[in-house]
Amino acid sequence: MGGRADWRIGGWFAIPAVLSAYPPIRLSAQSPHAANPERPSVATHAYTVAPGYMELEQGVRAQGFGNFRDQTSWEFNLKIGVARPVQLGLFGTGYNRTGEGNGVGDVGVALKLRRDLSSTHTVALVPAVTLPSGDQSLGLGAGRVLGSLLAVWSFELGGLLHTDLNAGPVGIGAGRPQVLGTASFSRALGRWGVAAEVYGYTSGGAGPGQGGLLGAVTLRPAVWLVVDGGGVVGLGPSGRDQLFLGVTTNLGRIFK
Repeated sequence: MGGRADWRIGGWFAIPAVLSAYPPIRLSAQSPHAANPERPSVATHAYTVAPGYMELEQGVRAQGFGNFRDQTSWEFNLKIGVARPVQLGLFGTGYNRTGEGNGVGDVGVALKLRRDLSSTHTVALVPAVTLPSGDQSLGLGAGRVLGSLLAVWSFELGGLLHTDLNAGPVGIGAGRPQVLGTASFSRALGRWGVAAEVYGYTSGGAGPGQGGLLGAVTLRPAVWLVVDGGGVVGLGPSGRDQLFLGVTTNLGRIFK
């Protein structure tokens, strides 16, 4: 999420960079070379990249309070299918510009552990850790190692909407953890797709409570390529408005 609120107050906000999807293809029917984004918002789907395949997500985001000038970032997430139920993600903020300065943000690693309950219901557990690679004095990182642990449930709602529900603690390692909750709904319309999401964080050691309403549009020019764009209306005094644009590319098989 996909996600993303105030990246200035800690690298744990880089964790949701691996946690979103609009709209995922049902993996029971898709080609292993089909792109299946986990961006641009906060919620992630429960599916994994096909074993031996690699997928790169990247995007730019502008955000602020009542404007989009306070912060600009380039985010990435490199996903590798280790086995059918296991995916490795290497993610972070490759470039971050704040009012204090600019440079590399925090980076991290995530595992997605998947289990199919039926042809339409899949669950996953996603532990993740960020490393303090961003300069905390310039507002580019958390200045410490932080973790998260999210539970994910993906299913089809009435045969019309794809639904992703996420919940779990984030900002682990900065005192009292925050709790993230998301509900995402999407629908594919041929090559196009539309999605909406509501998300929220409780207050904790890593930052204040906040939330947002997200809307996104996707386009699939080729089976291995998905382009996304949209925005967020921030909720609460700490919620930031956002605009984003990104692309997800399935890079093909890298090992057998």
